[in-house]
Amino acid sequence: MNKPDPPAIDQAPASMPVWQSPGLLVPLALLAVYIIWGSTYFAIRVALESWPPFLLGAVRFLIAGTLLYAWLRLRGSAPPTRHQWFNAAVTGTLLLGVGNGLVCFAEQTVASGLAAIAVASMPLFAAAFGAMYRDWPSRLEWLGLAIGFAGVILLNMGAGMTGAPIGAIALIVAATAWAFGSVWSRRRDMPPASMNTAAQMISGGTALSVVAILMGERLPHDPTTPALLAMLYLIVFGSLIAFTAYLYLLRNVRAVLATSYAYVNPPVAVLLGVLFIGEVVRGSDLIAMAVILVGVAMITLGKVKKRE
Repeated sequence: MNKPDPPAIDQAPASMPVWQSPGLLVPLALLAVYIIWGSTYFAIRVALESWPPFLLGAVRFLIAGTLLYAWLRLRGSAPPTRHQWFNAAVTGTLLLGVGNGLVCFAEQTVASGLAAIAVASMPLFAAAFGAMYRDWPSRLEWLGLAIGFAGVILLNMGAGMTGAPIGAIALIVAATAWAFGSVWSRRRDMPPASMNTAAQMISGGTALSVVAILMGERLPHDPTTPALLAMLYLIVFGSLIAFTAYLYLLRNVRAVLATSYAYVNPPVAVLLGVLFIGEVVRGSDLIAMAVILVGVAMITLGKVKKRE
């Protein structure tokens, strides 16, 4: 049985304060995931001026996850069970450890805008992995997969990717890991709501710490001011505020709207990279982005039609 749709935005109780009204919070939350998550690619590129890639992710997620976990426990939230911690550790390692860690690694040689475009292919891999659990794609989804992966091939044939083959491979592996972790976690006993986010950030940060140690990475002795500000932005806005906004959207609007950030983040990342750090984005890259997003849109539409 399908779950009932969330209440409409205009159905908030009359006694609810204006600042708590979904009519206000939903647009603000959408703006947060659209702009903030799109800007994190730019922030990562700036932070990499001083921070080594895996240590950058480790510090970001360990601080954000620990702060969120402590805040939830102070508010009386129950800690995850051992089984939930295990599932959160696997998911956090895949999504944040492998996924975000390899994005940071790739952005050492690949423009932040191109990284965002590559990561936008994640829903394509997620739809393909769904077949592992007999969630077979519909005809429209198959068409979306074909179009989307054609866009991925086109992107990797562009000069921005061919000049950095290791970075290009890292981005594909990152999108694949994020997709598999997302599909795998849907069928597992995970911690509830924000506790799930905290546990995953702590787990992903721990995994990245291990990788950073093995790679011989060290804390920067004299980080630049922009790099420190970028790290602070990633912790507060990218990890805490944007994740909280996303969880609010998942609880209050349809999933199609909550996940619509996938279409907005790449253009935001491309624009910021071009305007502020002079990144070069070629026409072929923009065409590849359009093709990938068309494929993702068709997959999303196909899933909606299957549920109707």
